[in-house]
Amino acid sequence: MNDSTARHPYAELTPDKVMDALSGLGLWPDGRLLALSSYENRVYRVHLDEPVQGHSAVVVKFYRPGRWRTDQIQEEHDFAAELVTSEVPVVAPLQIQGRTLHFAGGFEFSVSPLRGGRAPELDDFEVLEWIGRFLARIHTVGAAKPFVRRPTLDVQTFALEPAQWLQTHQMIPLEVEREWRDALVPALALMEAAFAQGASERRLLRLHGDCHPGNILWTPAELPGGGPHFVDLDDARMGPAVQDLWMLLSGDRRQRTQQLSALLEGYEQVRDFDRAELNLVEPLRTLRLIHYSAWLARRWEDPIFPINFPWFGTPDYWRGQVLMLQEQVEQMQQAPLSV
Repeated sequence: MNDSTARHPYAELTPDKVMDALSGLGLWPDGRLLALSSYENRVYRVHLDEPVQGHSAVVVKFYRPGRWRTDQIQEEHDFAAELVTSEVPVVAPLQIQGRTLHFAGGFEFSVSPLRGGRAPELDDFEVLEWIGRFLARIHTVGAAKPFVRRPTLDVQTFALEPAQWLQTHQMIPLEVEREWRDALVPALALMEAAFAQGASERRLLRLHGDCHPGNILWTPAELPGGGPHFVDLDDARMGPAVQDLWMLLSGDRRQRTQQLSALLEGYEQVRDFDRAELNLVEPLRTLRLIHYSAWLARRWEDPIFPINFPWFGTPDYWRGQVLMLQEQVEQMQQAPLSV
């Protein structure tokens, strides 16, 4: 691993610069600023002296330089605005001074309303059914037109290219590299075969893209506007609908089948779901496994990553990846989940 301590762009993002960025929009922080959990971007909760559009506290997100182009970020914002217009409970950036995307101090940033909530109880089938209905509503809007500037989720960009990058940059310890490659080859073959099967009939649409439980805020149903609120469309892209469902499944096969049944019970009250896409659940899980390792490696120059992921890059980490790839090969060879 590269332990270089070269100054990272985010080192320039001091609390004063956060406050100045907001002041430049006519928003006046009262001095209370809290960094929220985010590795890819820098995100802060800021309280204001005077409310903006009825919100006395906002979430300010400074986008990682170089990750997305300006037009790609704007396309994400436009998608969020479409969802809000369709009364889908998504936390979208506020329009301030006629824009949702702003620039200050070398950073692009957005301002969103602060929304409370907790992680959803995914062992409650009524909660899963409710989430399923709202995912279907997201996908109904997402299917209305494609992304033009944001990418598509596929094996090339989420597995082949990251795997090649890891090897080219010698990120895998020599004592584990051969085992990792031996596990990777059959995994890639199975993923490519799964994505190729029925590709010509598969419907791709605009997705949330990273719909794990941490990106769903749940508020009690008895409160006004209670239920799920979806946050963080940073990974929005084109892909199959099942991408926004599989990360909500956990446990053994029986548990995952029951969870999937509840999700689809809600989803199909609103929108048809192509059951052929269930063949992609384990390939998508494997894609994420490979992509995650490359994501960590590519972000290592950001000081927050070595602090929060000290175990990454060790021989033990990569041996664990070998075992997980081998397990995923077995999973992909089994019959897909069915409901």
